[in-house]
Amino acid sequence: MFNSITVLVRPFVLFALLLIFTLFVARLGFGVWQIDRFNDFSSMVTLILNGLKIDLSTLGYLLILPAIVHPLLMWSKFQSTWLSILRAIFFFIFMAVLFFELATPAFINEYGFRPNRLFIEYLAYPDEVMKMLLNGHLLTIVVVCSLMIVPSKFIWRAVDKLTSTQKPIISVTPLSSSLAFIMLFAVLFLCARGTVGHRPINPSFVYFSTDPLINSLTLNSIYSVAHAYKQFGNEKNASKLYGSMANKQVIKLVRQETGLAAQAFNNNAQPSFSSRAPIYQGKPKNLVIILEESLGAQFVSSLGGLPLTPEIDKLNNEGWAFKNLYATGTRSVRGIEAVITGFTPTPARAVVKLDKSQHGFFTIASLLEQNNYTTQFIYGGESHFDNMKGFFLGNGFSDIVDFKDIKSPQFVASWGASDEDLFTQADIELSKLHKGDKPFLSFIFSSSNHDPFEIPSGKVTPIAYSTAQLAQYDSKELLRHQAIQYADYALGKFINQAKKQPYWQDTIFIIVADHDARALGNDLVPIKNFHIPGVILNSGNKHLSDERIVSQIDLAPTLLSLMGVTNDSPMIGRDLNHKKVSGRAMMQYADNFAYMTDDDVTILQPQKPPINFDYDLKEKKLVAKEINSTLAEIALAHALWGSLAYENEWYASKK
Repeated sequence: MFNSITVLVRPFVLFALLLIFTLFVARLGFGVWQIDRFNDFSSMVTLILNGLKIDLSTLGYLLILPAIVHPLLMWSKFQSTWLSILRAIFFFIFMAVLFFELATPAFINEYGFRPNRLFIEYLAYPDEVMKMLLNGHLLTIVVVCSLMIVPSKFIWRAVDKLTSTQKPIISVTPLSSSLAFIMLFAVLFLCARGTVGHRPINPSFVYFSTDPLINSLTLNSIYSVAHAYKQFGNEKNASKLYGSMANKQVIKLVRQETGLAAQAFNNNAQPSFSSRAPIYQGKPKNLVIILEESLGAQFVSSLGGLPLTPEIDKLNNEGWAFKNLYATGTRSVRGIEAVITGFTPTPARAVVKLDKSQHGFFTIASLLEQNNYTTQFIYGGESHFDNMKGFFLGNGFSDIVDFKDIKSPQFVASWGASDEDLFTQADIELSKLHKGDKPFLSFIFSSSNHDPFEIPSGKVTPIAYSTAQLAQYDSKELLRHQAIQYADYALGKFINQAKKQPYWQDTIFIIVADHDARALGNDLVPIKNFHIPGVILNSGNKHLSDERIVSQIDLAPTLLSLMGVTNDSPMIGRDLNHKKVSGRAMMQYADNFAYMTDDDVTILQPQKPPINFDYDLKEKKLVAKEINSTLAEIALAHALWGSLAYENEWYASKK
């Protein structure tokens, strides 16, 4: 039986080795070709090792379907026919992989990356593309075609030899077929997934450099194109959902709602680009952004919620506290998008995960990098999650500190090191940065307040609930409450420690949630579940309780102004340092978009007319009213803006 199983799995093992070797040679060749882009030899080693992970994942996806039917068909009367089909499948897969690798050098020369979404987008314009290739890349076509044709006969013979090892037709028993099926499926499934961790492998998992070309070389080209194709389905076009508006009118209204004078915008390539002088004119300050996971206002006593966050309540009484701050969405990547890039929410996925924004997209880090800042991201879990690492490395962050860098964590949960361990490491990192000769940005993202809510024991005592409250909350929600208490405890402990450190004096801190825990209710957009805490510490101002409506996208312009950094950017958020600036907020809830100013709200739905509401800030209720056509037009402009800015690359970072 052992021999029977060996013969069944042998062609897949040998073909996998052939494909892995081919991709290894290609990647090594590209690495040697671009050797001047590598800092040292260890970077080349990392490229090869990380590339192997992607190649194994590619193998898993390419081979898993034929592999799971192979043992079954070898047990049937169709053995001979199946072997011929398998030979053709192997040949087609190899030639497809070879084609994309051969096309890669020309693509890199043209665009600076492996084949990606552009490779797919151009398929929609066959006439133009064919003319471009024939007129400008004829030699490339000849070389690629020649290199495909010349080895094709050898490759056919090779795959024929792999499958012909099973001739004459072998005797396969039900047991050997079943065992071979289990072996092939298990191995290829693990290869495709790429990790036994919580999340499957993705490009961000293997990215390690701030050079986008080097990062793209860790992939192979068929994987790169397939990943880009998958991303297309996530890029919903807002105009198809909410209706169209002339680009000129969209730009006019978006500019108008920034509160800036019309003459502040003079960049035709980037319609929202402006240059804003900071309110603080001294030596540029450091910035620490602490993004708290899933911490809605409903859990913050000083914002009308449960008494779960005494530390945040205390900080709200010390710093510049925003009483009516609203998240742009319900996912961490949406919060990152708003706080770090100042980008408006869209019905597509956040730009952190979209393909065209992985390099050259504006972030506060890219601006500060140009102003001689050191830029850093600190996370207690795996930074490749939600493509954070890839997005940050491609857009201004020079240093990533995640779970593997945390020294001797005292408590490790499903999502990584505890918040206490995270902040202990953050204190170490900030002390190092302070000793350097540059100002710095450090972006710290917590994770303890995340399902399954695993926290160290003995750190917090559950609050006393009334009988009515105990009836309202189930056991999981009570665990959430304890996780929130712990997150608040760890935050307060860190801030108390930071106040004693040398870096505190020259550093502005902002503590803000990425989003609320859950968005529930029957409202088209449950605005009460977008209400989040936010407080700026050490700003140089006295304590302020700001009652204005504020959006997450307003935070970056406000912080830059406090830091003393000129805001040269395409951000449309408002600088809240100017007290006469009124507030407004934008919220994306699935395919619904809300635009709120004071207590007036317009909600857009797919293929439906806009609806207007009054929003009672105290009762947190929406009450329908007659349409406000002016506000509805402004809402539509902002709903369309994100898609237009992304597609037209209006949000590029300025070099």
